[in-house]
Amino acid sequence: MSAVPQAVPLQERRSSLPQEIARCILAGFDRHYRLFRAAALKAKELYERAAWAEMRALARERIQMYDRRVEEGVEALLQHFPQAARDESLWPAIKLAYIGLLHEHKQPECAETFYNSLACQVLHRRHYHNEFIFWRPAVATEHLEGESPTYRCYYPLRDGLRRTLRDIATSFHLANRWEDGERDIRNVVRSLRAHFPRPTKAHPDLQIQVIDSLFFRNKGAYVVGRLINAHRELPFAVPILQNERGELYVDTLLVGEDQLLVLFSFARAYFFVDMEVPAACVSFLRWLMPRKPRAELYMAVGLAKQGKTLFYRDLHYHLKHSTDRFIIAPGIKGMVMLVFTLPSFPYVFKVIRDRFAPPKEIDRETVMERYLMVKLHDRVGRMADTLEYSRVALPVERFDAELVDELKCECASLIEFDRDELIIGHVYIERRMQPLNLYVEECRRSGDEEALRWALRDYGQAIKELAGAGIFPGDMLLKNFGVTRHDRVVFYDYDEIQPITDVNFLRIPPARSYEEEMSAEPYWRVGEHDVFPEQFDCFLVSEPRAREIFYEHHRDLLDPQFWNAKQEVVRSGEQEDVFPYPEELRFLREPGAAPQGAASP
Repeated sequence: MSAVPQAVPLQERRSSLPQEIARCILAGFDRHYRLFRAAALKAKELYERAAWAEMRALARERIQMYDRRVEEGVEALLQHFPQAARDESLWPAIKLAYIGLLHEHKQPECAETFYNSLACQVLHRRHYHNEFIFWRPAVATEHLEGESPTYRCYYPLRDGLRRTLRDIATSFHLANRWEDGERDIRNVVRSLRAHFPRPTKAHPDLQIQVIDSLFFRNKGAYVVGRLINAHRELPFAVPILQNERGELYVDTLLVGEDQLLVLFSFARAYFFVDMEVPAACVSFLRWLMPRKPRAELYMAVGLAKQGKTLFYRDLHYHLKHSTDRFIIAPGIKGMVMLVFTLPSFPYVFKVIRDRFAPPKEIDRETVMERYLMVKLHDRVGRMADTLEYSRVALPVERFDAELVDELKCECASLIEFDRDELIIGHVYIERRMQPLNLYVEECRRSGDEEALRWALRDYGQAIKELAGAGIFPGDMLLKNFGVTRHDRVVFYDYDEIQPITDVNFLRIPPARSYEEEMSAEPYWRVGEHDVFPEQFDCFLVSEPRAREIFYEHHRDLLDPQFWNAKQEVVRSGEQEDVFPYPEELRFLREPGAAPQGAASP
């Protein structure tokens, strides 16, 4: 006679439910991180094959990967455990069970963020605190290591500097041959000697520490590490490029925190790097760039959601330890975005206005699509990355009264007040820069001709590099560009941006009569996508002396032929060279071995 199955007591079923839900959430994260690491391995293969178009497609796909895994996770959670949405009292126990599962996990901080992403899709905002979600991290990542070390140590005193450099170069097992490995070693040694002039002494602890994975971005592969000699530490990065035959060569040696900060800039695309333990990799990068916020380093290595989590914690930590107020950002007010800032915090907050003043004819959805376009595109060091948030709650007492009034007037559909908090339904956050129009005016007032020349030259160069990357900025007024702390001009107003291939660049036809020539309105037909570069002369730079300086370098921006030539390059599938370091830093190579013409490291 068969045994009669015993019913599981209700209390026992409820006690096991949080464990089951926690395992379901963690399984979703583990799937995400497997795919994330697989993308880094795929990037290495694409680099070796010089499959540059596929590399760009993979970069776009990876940016959207996290949100897709979250959608899948929420769907699985609600399908198998619908009570998780009905009974919010389960979540403190789910969180405790989840913490238990993270013991010995190699990506606990990212797993906590994934949990938050799912929980916040299910829970009401009133539960967004540490009892229900990871408002604070629960698992320490300090000294966390994986099966293999995050970085390797090499000892030049034992093996000799040239052999050490050769060992480092071959340790990444790239399939490609080297163009001239011995020449590259000579170039690196010569460059290092400039930083250690005689009579520098090699100390017993002399070592070179190198992260165990290459950093891939577009057509470049970067070795990242530091050299230690007694009390001196020298951060470095070495870009490895390919010639037209697919052979490798070292393009330069980047040395010091400042050069690495530019390489890891918020205005550049994210790296592909294989990390078993991302916290360990980020900790190493922090040794090299202590001024770079941890949040931005997570974003630089492709973990954008973890970067957003850390940024949000940093913001609230700063609010707790400061007393200044959010104010309307200085500069000319935009017609699409209301921009405000906290003077003591180096970021700006951008909220889409409910109504756009003429001549703007776009809508909110179009603006959001264009910001997404920038997120998915290679920003070539000329477009600021943005952090996009929904339902951001900030203490209303920290808002200047004028700003609150403007938010109520211009963005009423996106704000609400909940007791002592102001909740913003949707906001973009960017690194704060000095608006270029204010910078230029400051140079003119102070008589700093050299700074003025630099700013206007780099302004035109930014427009040209964006065009080479397939982007037409649209509204190219000075006020829509900013100057970074590393003295670089960056574009940050995206509501008029569009792919350069969607635009018709035309020459203004000659007037057929005196009346046409004197007409205040265009006498020629203007299609929806038609642009007449000759008209840029009216608004790019208005002040006569500044305009004269600008056209010394960039008068070609007024010629439709310039823009049409850029379109042809983009349509061919190529992308122009845009290096994250000055041209003069690049190593000399033999004649006939010019860099491949479409690299964009």
